[in-house]
Amino acid sequence: MNQFNFEYPYLLLVILLFVICAKFCKERSRAIFFPHVKSLMVKSAKSTSWLNILKWIGIVSAVIALASPVITKTYSNSKKEGRDIVLIIDSSDSMRQRGFDPKDLWRNKFDVVKEVVGDFIERRKSDRIGMVTFADIAFIAAPLTFEKKFLTDITRMQKMGVAGKRTAINDAIVQSYNLLSKSKAKSKIAILLTDGVDNMSKIPFDDVINLIEKRDIKLYTIGIGDARDYNGAYLKALATAGKGEAYGARDASTLEKIYDEIDKLEATKIDDKKIVQHTYLYIYPLFLAILALLGFVYFRNVKGV
Repeated sequence: MNQFNFEYPYLLLVILLFVICAKFCKERSRAIFFPHVKSLMVKSAKSTSWLNILKWIGIVSAVIALASPVITKTYSNSKKEGRDIVLIIDSSDSMRQRGFDPKDLWRNKFDVVKEVVGDFIERRKSDRIGMVTFADIAFIAAPLTFEKKFLTDITRMQKMGVAGKRTAINDAIVQSYNLLSKSKAKSKIAILLTDGVDNMSKIPFDDVINLIEKRDIKLYTIGIGDARDYNGAYLKALATAGKGEAYGARDASTLEKIYDEIDKLEATKIDDKKIVQHTYLYIYPLFLAILALLGFVYFRNVKGV
């Protein structure tokens, strides 16, 4: 942002002193040592127009130069450390269950999850986000991208039944970790959300744990619905292996709070530095003042005033 101001604005009041002096001060005699300085205040009847113009241009410009006009430019040098995040969403048949949102008992779990996930995506400022949806199979619904509108549209377009009816959590985790393995981000995160028990994966649990422990990817797990709907110990083991946290959400408001907490835990690091640059402009009015005063002296001597 550019801002113009004076370093010593009070010096501009000197102009007022010259105006007062020009009106009330009378010249008594010619100066001996510096004749041209005191003659600045003399009004000549023969050359009032040009000499007065040059005189006042010189005076005003000199005072402005003394007040030191300056343009201040402020630069914001923000260095953001973005993260790569993969959202793993359960779209199995059990997500059709209603009553998860006390405010609207007719909404099913999947609709609530899509809304909460959409809000989470909107809050991430400088992160790439991808999405893996799973049921019988796991597939990449959205690659890692900064495009929030694309992600929001993909989230809204998600439908249950496309990937089947059962639950393949292990396969979804492997799919997500494969997606993040190509990432060069310093911080990588996977957030798993499910309301069921793995009953369809081709990859054994021990192999998944081994994969999670070897990769530098933080894993958060969220079980939604009644605690009997999902395997809490299983989700806890996954989160522990991934150096993350395991959560349980009994209703929509609790789910929102969980995503809020994860959002705060994984806040983007911002190194915001402000650089201020000063451009001093006094040389321009000073140069104009010298030219005007030299012109004043020259024309005054030529005319013999």
